Amino acid sequence: MSLVSFRTKLAKPEPSWQLCLIGIIGGTLASLCIILFRLSVESLQLLYLENIDDYTTVSEFYRFITPVIAVLFILALAWISKFKYSRMGIPFVIHRLKANYGFIPFKNTLTQFFGGIFALAGGFSVGREGPAVHIGAASSSFLGSKLALPHNSIRTLCACGVAAGISASFNTPLAAVIFVMEVILREYKLHIFIPVILASIIGSMMTHAAFGPYHEFEFFAYIVIDFWHYPLLIIFGVGLGFLAKLFNTSLIATLRVSSKYHMAKRLVLAALIMGTIGLLVPQSMGASLSAIGSMLDQNSHLLIIISILVAKFIATVAVLGLGVPGGIIGPTLAIGAIAGALMAFFVSFLYPEVSFAGDYALMGMAGMLAATLNAPLAALLTVIELSNQLQLALPAMVVITSAYLTSAQFLKNRSIFLQQLEFQKLPYLASPVERVLQKHGVLSQMDTNFKVLNAPDSNQIKWLLAGQNHGEKLIIKPDNNESIYKLVQIDMNIHPLDGEDQAIKSTFMPAIDSQATLSEAYFALYKQREGAVYIYHRSKDKIIGVLAFEKIRKILTQGNV
Repeated sequence: MSLVSFRTKLAKPEPSWQLCLIGIIGGTLASLCIILFRLSVESLQLLYLENIDDYTTVSEFYRFITPVIAVLFILALAWISKFKYSRMGIPFVIHRLKANYGFIPFKNTLTQFFGGIFALAGGFSVGREGPAVHIGAASSSFLGSKLALPHNSIRTLCACGVAAGISASFNTPLAAVIFVMEVILREYKLHIFIPVILASIIGSMMTHAAFGPYHEFEFFAYIVIDFWHYPLLIIFGVGLGFLAKLFNTSLIATLRVSSKYHMAKRLVLAALIMGTIGLLVPQSMGASLSAIGSMLDQNSHLLIIISILVAKFIATVAVLGLGVPGGIIGPTLAIGAIAGALMAFFVSFLYPEVSFAGDYALMGMAGMLAATLNAPLAALLTVIELSNQLQLALPAMVVITSAYLTSAQFLKNRSIFLQQLEFQKLPYLASPVERVLQKHGVLSQMDTNFKVLNAPDSNQIKWLLAGQNHGEKLIIKPDNNESIYKLVQIDMNIHPLDGEDQAIKSTFMPAIDSQATLSEAYFALYKQREGAVYIYHRSKDKIIGVLAFEKIRKILTQGNV
């Protein structure tokens, strides 16, 4: 199969082996980048930590100075790359998917890659999934742009990169697929679903090869919650809904206040805050739950649990709100787990013979993630896969439902990603017309039956129109020195008098790149609502097809796909 026919097949919004193939290739490339990112972070951490993300074993001086050193590296990176302000992470990827078909700027990705490494190695309370999504999306969409694939397929490639990045980062292939559909794309389409699954499988397989077949939170014991706990779980879920509302509101408020100050001042302040909190509460540093897991095993005192919860909450809101590059999911899971340990402390008065700290920690992770992101299904599968415990599904659903309803319905709390996008004034919504037309590449609908004439006279045009084949489009180029083309056709709205020639109409044809979707073609013809665009590949003088406005209108009348 030629590359031309390969691109044409990808331009159609339907399942195909071609789309699956680029999903696998894009997922592989994204996984390699994420594995490199993760190895870099862990290698730096092991230079001064006994265990990855465990800051309880280092001295107070190192806990304070490490975030400061990390910020100095981030500022040096910004100075070298001349990057004054960066929009990164999951919100930025959502914006680029909706507004730019998933194209991610290279400098932005470079800043995210190294900035994320420094932030995570420096002990900041941020997650690695933010950089993972960004880097995975950028690496896979880069492949599509180099191959000049249709924009609609690059959008799918970007989604595959996100799935592979999440799967390679946390070893959660199923949760990665649902995360893409529920949080990133916010739609379920079969022709996208299959390539995303394949990319997620690739991410998981490569994670197994690089880090082994383990899950992030397998240190939790098997849950022992029974039906008698469900009223308590409902109460717990309601509390998590309020906690999620407070978290989202605090983060947006911090973003709003800090945006008035220079990036250097914000990052230095973030380092001082993180260093001070880490000095007092070392368990609040880092992204994972290694230190918190040991605390749960020891049935920690109430004041210790509260201090860690408050410290983790403040540290996460402060560093993310001040612009430290990193993800929000890891810290959100940690906050939910600590809140679960706090709930378990009070439950122990009702059931003193059994410790439920691990059980409620898992429930807290599920409820907090669902309420913060407004993504209940993704939260459920994330916690199931991270803990490798299918039996927590039912009690987790109880917590997730109550937390989500409290947060979204009663407190009107919206996804933190959407709130970040609105604060940064980044568009993420497309009109119904755009949503339909963006799924079709122009290559899938263009007409290749056309003839081009250079500077013809009126008699030649009339002769060709009179004898043209059925459906053949006649294009003229009035001036050989300019890339201007016009579509000429008989004007059916004007009836000639006896003895007169049929009226001829010429319409200017906008140029549309072969990678474009029907959306670009539609808006190029939107004002005149007639005529056609011509499709070119690389050079505007090389016409490869014609797309009439009526054909685009037909796609719209058929409805969504």
